[in-house]
Amino acid sequence: MNKPTSTPPRRTLTLRDVSEASGVSEMTVSRVLRNRGDVSAATRERVLQASRALGYVPNKIAGALASQRVNLVGVIIPSMSNMVFPEVMTGISSVLDNTGLQPVVGVTNYLPDREEAVLYEMLSWRPSGVIIAGLEHTAPARAMMAQAGVPIVEIMDIDGQAIDSAVGISHRRAGRQMAEAIIASGYRQIAFMGTQMPNDFRAKKRLEGFEEALRRNGMALVDREFYDGGSALLKGREMTAAVLRRSPQVDFLYYSNDMIGAGGLLYCLDQGIDVPEKVGLAGFNGVELLDGLPRRLATMDACRLEIGKRAADIIAARNQSADLEPEVIELFPTLQPGDTIRQF
Repeated sequence: MNKPTSTPPRRTLTLRDVSEASGVSEMTVSRVLRNRGDVSAATRERVLQASRALGYVPNKIAGALASQRVNLVGVIIPSMSNMVFPEVMTGISSVLDNTGLQPVVGVTNYLPDREEAVLYEMLSWRPSGVIIAGLEHTAPARAMMAQAGVPIVEIMDIDGQAIDSAVGISHRRAGRQMAEAIIASGYRQIAFMGTQMPNDFRAKKRLEGFEEALRRNGMALVDREFYDGGSALLKGREMTAAVLRRSPQVDFLYYSNDMIGAGGLLYCLDQGIDVPEKVGLAGFNGVELLDGLPRRLATMDACRLEIGKRAADIIAARNQSADLEPEVIELFPTLQPGDTIRQF
């Protein structure tokens, strides 16, 4: 039996290999691959072609030994199944694509301890910045971000104290705005349905703003229902059925997000309930996936794409100039009445 021919061990490619293949200095190769410095378009293309042909991948960790930073941006979000965050990621990626910075995602499942662990791992790689959802974090997580020495951008929310920069909306204002629109449309017996809120701080703030506007008008919620886990559409149907059985006088159902609102709308239509004359409905987030429903659910656009873009802009700009100051950017969601709020 013939013995298989042994394959010589592969040698790790270096900058010198790319330098020799492209005919330029190692320093020029380094500048091109790090997207730094003034290099002519022709030289840049020659280096990139040689690099691709060789299959060369820069050793980012080795480069970080000198710069103390790698060209990664940690993006820490609570969920990938929530329809909100893929659009945020699209905004982040669209900006970072041309900067040499690469987003790396960590998911926390809305658990503060999990967020702390993900943040620790992200920062241990000495990223060029961190984009993290929300303003509420454990004390150790806040301390890590305060001492990180890199740009930190908290996203989705501006109702609170930012550690560094922040980009988002006021969820309390969004809740008040929705309540005022519902009241102006003549509804008076209003119920709320949403997720369990110990760690969904943004939904909690919207409810606080919503109830504040009700109180200003001498009103209060007549019922409320919460859920934890499972299919949002199914839970929306189940919660809507439970509330309308328990409180048949309800004439408006306000949901903490569009997905459970869509479930509620489907339930009402199945039961022959006149929407929006007998019962009105509204959600939150402006999820385009629901555009195919029999009725357009009233909602608010949460500026997800723009939040991602503006957060990435801050990270990219501060990597180019360390002298830039932190900033807080407030965006303003748009109320979309759809077909589920009476029009006067």
